[in-house]
Amino acid sequence: MKIDRVNIHRLRVLETIGDLELAWSPGTKFTFQTGGGSFVEIGVDNGLTGIGPEIDERFLPALRELLIGENPLDVERLSAMLRYYFPSGMHYQHIGGVDIALWDLLGKACNQPLCQVWGSTETKVKPYAAMVMLSTPEERADMAVRLQEENWPALKLRLHHEDMREDIRTVELVRKAVGDDMDIMIDANQAQSKGEWQPGVIWDYRRALHTAQALESLGCYWLEEPRPRYATQEYARLSSSVAIPIAGGENLSDLHEFRQLCEANAVSILQPECLVVNGITAMRKIGALAEFYGKQVVPHNGYGKLGLIAHMHLVASWSHAPYLEVIHDPPIGDHRHFLSIFENPPSFTPDGNFELPKGPGLGVDIRRDLIDDTL
Repeated sequence: MKIDRVNIHRLRVLETIGDLELAWSPGTKFTFQTGGGSFVEIGVDNGLTGIGPEIDERFLPALRELLIGENPLDVERLSAMLRYYFPSGMHYQHIGGVDIALWDLLGKACNQPLCQVWGSTETKVKPYAAMVMLSTPEERADMAVRLQEENWPALKLRLHHEDMREDIRTVELVRKAVGDDMDIMIDANQAQSKGEWQPGVIWDYRRALHTAQALESLGCYWLEEPRPRYATQEYARLSSSVAIPIAGGENLSDLHEFRQLCEANAVSILQPECLVVNGITAMRKIGALAEFYGKQVVPHNGYGKLGLIAHMHLVASWSHAPYLEVIHDPPIGDHRHFLSIFENPPSFTPDGNFELPKGPGLGVDIRRDLIDDTL
C-alpha cells in the first residue's frame, strides 16, 4: 500500500451566519458560516483515502514530493519527517492536517474507528459549551439556563471585564441560575501571546490569585490560563495556593513544553490542541505524559471541524479526559454550523453527550456537494 496522491479540496460557503467579537481580543470578530474552508485528502493505490483539516496551499508541492510512494501506515516516521521538514514559526503549521489524514487512513485500513484502534470501546464523550463573547453577567446567566435546559453538562465563561468584580458577578449569576447541576469552567485567556502583552485586559498575579480564590468558593471546575504562557513558576505557585484546578497549554506546540508544566506541577489539566502540536501523533504522546504525571487532559477546541472529530476519538480513548471542548455560543456561534460540512455529523444526544462517529478512521465524510475544486 503506497500513497499515490495528495490533494486539497476547497468547500463552498452555503451561508454566512454572522460575527461574534472574541472576548479575549476586543475588536476582533470571528465569522461563523455553514460550509466553507478546505480539507486535505491523501489517497493510496488500493483506493482508500484519508482526510484531515485544511493546510496551507503553499506546502502542497513539497508534501507531494515527501509523501507520494510512502506507506501511509508508517505514521510515526512520516509525522516526524513532516514536523522537521517544514518551516516553523507559524502558529498553525498545517502539518496537523496531514498527520490527522494519515491516522484516518490507518483507521480505514483497519476498518475500525480510531478510538477502537487505540483500545477503547467508548461510544460517547461529554462536552462542555465554550463561550466566545464576553457579554454581560445577566446575558451569560440567561445563556447558561438555556444550555442547561438543552442538557449541556457544562459551559466555559470568558472573564475579561475591566473590573474583576464584574468577572466574579458573572460567575455568581451563572451559578445562581444553574445551581450545582452544571460544571462551570473559567477561561482568562492570558496566555495568547508568547510575551507579556496581548489585546484586552491583562491580569497580574494578584488578580489571578484573588479570582481563583473567588472561583473556588463558587465551585468552579477549573481556571484556565490566568497568567502568561511561559510563567511556569507563577502557575506552580498559584496551583499550590488554591484548590481549584489550574488548566493551560492550548498554545504550546512542543512535547518538552508540556513536560515542563508537569515537572513543575504548574497545572492540573493539560489542554493540547491537535492543530498546534501538529496532529494526533503528538497529542497521544501528551496524553501519555499527562497520565504519567497524574494530570487530566482536555484538548483545546480543534476549531470545530475535522480537528474536533479527532479530539472526540482522543477523549474517548483517554480515561483521564473528563470533557471535550466544543465552541458553542448560540445562535450565531452554534456548534452545528461547523459540523455542516459532514454528511454524517456527530450528534448531541438528549443525555448531554456527543455520540462518536461509527465509521472507520475519523468516521465522518465530507459532503461532496460542497467541494468546489481540487488543487
